[in-house]
Amino acid sequence: MSADGSPMPESRIRTSRRLVRFLPVLVIGVGVILDLSTPTRVTAAPLYAASPLVAAPFYPLIGTLLISVAAVCAELSMHLYANSLNTLESLSELLTVVIVSLLALYIGGVLRRSGQRLASARIIAETAQRAVLPRPAERIGGLRIAARYEAAQEGAFIGGDLFAVQDTPYGVRLVVGDVRGKGLEAVEAVAVVIGSFREAAEQERSLEGVAQRLERALTRDGSRRGGLDAFEGFTTAVLAEIPHDGSVVRLVNRGHPDPLLMCEDGAVRMLETRDPALPLGMSELAAWPDRAQQAFYPAGSTLLFYTDGLSEARDAHGVFYVPSERLDGRIFQGPDELLQALIDDVRLHTGGGSQDDMALLAVNRPTEGQPERRRTIPLVP
Repeated sequence: MSADGSPMPESRIRTSRRLVRFLPVLVIGVGVILDLSTPTRVTAAPLYAASPLVAAPFYPLIGTLLISVAAVCAELSMHLYANSLNTLESLSELLTVVIVSLLALYIGGVLRRSGQRLASARIIAETAQRAVLPRPAERIGGLRIAARYEAAQEGAFIGGDLFAVQDTPYGVRLVVGDVRGKGLEAVEAVAVVIGSFREAAEQERSLEGVAQRLERALTRDGSRRGGLDAFEGFTTAVLAEIPHDGSVVRLVNRGHPDPLLMCEDGAVRMLETRDPALPLGMSELAAWPDRAQQAFYPAGSTLLFYTDGLSEARDAHGVFYVPSERLDGRIFQGPDELLQALIDDVRLHTGGGSQDDMALLAVNRPTEGQPERRRTIPLVP
């Protein structure tokens, strides 16, 4: 991150990495020049001792070993050149460089083992999240589907954003949500929501009934956990139902960003919630009946569902990303192309990436005889 809090450009990151890798060699070189150009009583031993410590976090073990050997050799050579190796001070300085070099090798080993454990933890986290958050099929119930999960930080896989799509006797039903918190507890809550949704979507006749089943599941989960999570745990979510024989979409919104309806001609309309309700898992605070609302869903149009990682993404000046404005007038080949263009545009807006995870789900209702590919008009700033 730069001083103003905005992400550093990739070119500056690469330059910084190159400078760091040359720094240990540069420190030794400065020490040699200092020893050669100053009286014998001035010593560069601290510089020789510092170079292996600088190398330890950034070099592999063999690289740290080579820097350590170079530092010891430089210290020894300077004393031989000055014919001062037989003094107590010289032996003490040489011993100091040797001990610090051994310490740097130990630190480097610890860092390598920690990095391996972290990599293993990330792989486990990614596997766990893929198990509870599988990507839906490209076609479900005659609809074209695309879903993406984008972590705010590179290499971070665990988060609380979720999506699920299921073909049921009542139509295609879906949920997009955002669990409070991060880490394994968030993944556990995601598993609870998605597991309950898949069961309720098949059994409940109404979308309101599905929402109530999710509410009860999260309430039970919060009671089981106890402590602070029992009072502060919640999930924002929007549920949707698209009947097989109709051109409408029914929505129940539980404190989540409103979805967008992208028409075939590029027009964008926000499906605003008339009767907003509390997020899931907050029934202890207030009783709030769910009321599904219905909107026209014409053939050729696309529904876009997203979490607040998209709508709260900000640029260097703190300006929020407004998806309805950025998408207005744009036409895409399909839902997958829409999501990829959207992700690229968010990166352009923020200068590198969002500060929060984001889940994206696009659902396209094909027209009769609609060609598979249409011209894409890319997003522009």
